Amino acid sequence: MATLIIIFISAAITHNFVLTYFLGICPFIGVSKRLEQALGMGLATTFVMTLAACTTWVVYHFVLLKFGLPFLQYVAFILIIASLVQIVEMFIRKTSPVLYRALGIYLPLITTNCAILGLALFMVMREYTFLEAFIFGLGAGCGFTLALLIMAGIREQLEYSNIPKALQGAGMTLIIAGLLALAFMGFGGIVSD
Repeated sequence: MATLIIIFISAAITHNFVLTYFLGICPFIGVSKRLEQALGMGLATTFVMTLAACTTWVVYHFVLLKFGLPFLQYVAFILIIASLVQIVEMFIRKTSPVLYRALGIYLPLITTNCAILGLALFMVMREYTFLEAFIFGLGAGCGFTLALLIMAGIREQLEYSNIPKALQGAGMTLIIAGLLALAFMGFGGIVSD
């Protein structure tokens, strides 16, 4: 049980995919302008990351390893991730057209989100069990959502701030991302994974 908690905390905070490994920066910067969009994208990405961790674990252990095809893991993982994103996209389009329009191009970009592929590859490299892979995917998704929500909250507050013209827009966004990365890396010694 303690191992599962450590894996979750490590994936969500101390080894946050966005702020520690810098994976998934495109949606992190692009969708973090409004809290509602950030929450929707975070939940969708968490769902895909959790399912991807479970599905890629099963495919890797029961298909690729069993038939001596581990060299196909990149291709298999990308196909699995693309399929899962299509399912999520169809679900969001049917259940929440407003969120679907708000996420725009960033929703299909979950397919090319390197954080999800990184999750699958880290899971194989660390030789997690199925339950550990599930917790790792859930933790990584929660960490991604947490980073998005923090960034969106800060960016919403900055709309009412007096920022020098040279730093407005992308400049300030990248400075904040850097400061958040430093803050999250400060937790690095708490959990070693």
